[in-house]
Amino acid sequence: MNGLDGLFTPRGVAVIGASRNPAKLGAVMARSLSTYDGPLALVNSRDSQLHGSVAEAVDVLGAPIDLAVVCVPAPASADAVAEAAKAGASAALVCAGGFAEAGHPEYQDALAEVVDRYGIRVLGPNTSGFLVPSLKLTASFVPSAATVPSGGVGVVAASGGVNHALSFLLAEAGYGVSVAVGLGNAVDVDMVDVLDYLLDDPATTAVALHIESVAHGSRLVHAVARLSAVKPVVALVVGRNDVGEFAQSHTGALATSWRTTRGVLRQAGAVLVDDERQLVDAVGALSMTRLAPSADPGVGVVTAQAGPGLLLLDGLRDSGVRVPVLSNAARARLGELLPPMTYQANPVDTGRPAPGFGEVVSVVGDDPAVDLVAVYALSEPDSLDLAAELSPLARCTPTVVAVGGSTADVVAVRSGLNSHGYPVATSPTALTHAIRALVEDARLSFRSSGDPGPMPSVVVPPGPWDEHQAKSVLDTLGIVTPRRVPCGSPDEAHAALDSLGGPVAVKILDAAVLHKTEIGGVHLGVRTHDDLTEALAALGDRRVLVEAMAPPGVDLIVGARRDPVFGPVVLVGLGGTTAEALTDVAVRAAPLSVAEAAAMPDELLGRALLHGWRGGPVLDAVELAQVVRALGAVLLAAPEVDEIEINPLRLTRDGLVALDAVIVSKEQ
Repeated sequence: MNGLDGLFTPRGVAVIGASRNPAKLGAVMARSLSTYDGPLALVNSRDSQLHGSVAEAVDVLGAPIDLAVVCVPAPASADAVAEAAKAGASAALVCAGGFAEAGHPEYQDALAEVVDRYGIRVLGPNTSGFLVPSLKLTASFVPSAATVPSGGVGVVAASGGVNHALSFLLAEAGYGVSVAVGLGNAVDVDMVDVLDYLLDDPATTAVALHIESVAHGSRLVHAVARLSAVKPVVALVVGRNDVGEFAQSHTGALATSWRTTRGVLRQAGAVLVDDERQLVDAVGALSMTRLAPSADPGVGVVTAQAGPGLLLLDGLRDSGVRVPVLSNAARARLGELLPPMTYQANPVDTGRPAPGFGEVVSVVGDDPAVDLVAVYALSEPDSLDLAAELSPLARCTPTVVAVGGSTADVVAVRSGLNSHGYPVATSPTALTHAIRALVEDARLSFRSSGDPGPMPSVVVPPGPWDEHQAKSVLDTLGIVTPRRVPCGSPDEAHAALDSLGGPVAVKILDAAVLHKTEIGGVHLGVRTHDDLTEALAALGDRRVLVEAMAPPGVDLIVGARRDPVFGPVVLVGLGGTTAEALTDVAVRAAPLSVAEAAAMPDELLGRALLHGWRGGPVLDAVELAQVVRALGAVLLAAPEVDEIEINPLRLTRDGLVALDAVIVSKEQ
């Protein structure tokens, strides 16, 4: 345990700053906590009808107070927490704002000093609180949060407001909450602390994360990895448009905090979503069912209405979810159950739901290629009791059901299906979100279960490194580079042209110039000595690299850099200026497994270009993974290296070729 029992399972609670003025925070919090089953003390030294102190309340009630809910202004909060700690409280919730977020770090520092002195755990400040519905513990200044039902979803949100919004959305969707926490300024209790608590909490079956910023990247990644190995984790990361400061290399410009945070969380096993609705659909389904680890689970689709089924199918395929054709045996059996005009290969269109609908779902779920079944039907209680029809199948292939209809009908059907263990969505889109999350979770679990294997051994000579020296490092790592000759004079350049044969590229060779094309430092397609003389004249009196031209192909960017939060990270994206214009990249932390690195291109919007687009070359994902791992290994082995980048890394019919390479030291 990590000392949070007093916060989330207190033996007694005190509200410090309680008030009988219904408009004040202390009065609102007292109303919220009035449903709590344990001892509740209202403390205000200025009101003779309330307890004068926490210590007095302990004496009067004859029961310990573990949790102090502090509802006093920021300047008085530290003293209030200290008073509670002296009276035996092991945890405190500080709700008030006006701390570091408002330009008063001294008040927050005072709280931190109390934590250090007394060992009390503090949630907040600047938060609307938390919920533990199973204990009727609503430590929130939103009294209606008491209506959120108990369930399996743990919510950990950077914002107290988002914590409440997610809790209400989960309740609206028919899912309950185990613990829901808004961290606020997190002077003491942070996201990692709560995740570690939920890891051991038997009531929590899945966890929803809302992340605005990350202070300690490695702690968060390790906590998510520990948790996702046991319980599904779904993460919503805020800040898509945060581009941060541009680093010297393109890799630094692309690996923004948002992309990096999402990439390393996915690597740690978290399913990523783009908004709060997706988060609810995903974590709700995962709180009720979870697939076994699988490289690529197959989904069977059964729909009682063709139109919604098409929306669902379109969404699944757009998300890269495999919808396999059913076996001949399954289709033969479906042919016996369904009218001949219905489509039966997958998706299966039954027409209006009728008796036997459950057997259709069972046949699809029993197909060897199907790991998960997605079902859509309108609620037609006069035609079919959907919950009764599906109830015998509850222990078969995992199934998620979407039900359309009036609110009253849907709530009734959902309740019946939930009681049999079915996650229930309310639209084709919501069902798509749930299915995608279940499939992604299975894929992530499969990748994490593999042996990462040893990282490549690396020896990096002292810098600074020009392009030739950087490519020499790549050569030692087994990364293919073009034949090349560094030249210190025109005579050497002409001799190199004779040796290599045209066409060649002629480039400035200077470790201080990172982006040669931007200053006209690259000449391509040089075939003759006259061409070379002209190129050398344009480049001036400086060293050059004469290099054999590579065949045409698709350009990628692969890089590694030291992220200030997460440490060494690697990046894969479409190369050249396309990567910057479309920000079409995938990011991971180093070290990483071959399987993890090989999966990175699957996230790119332009991934079709890597799979033989219009007769083009086909990427060997394992070959790319070895390149990615090698660049990560450079940072791990050479602390003096800050960034290393290959841009472009060209995909040709013969494999990958590094056309340009940059190594940047910390001094640079």
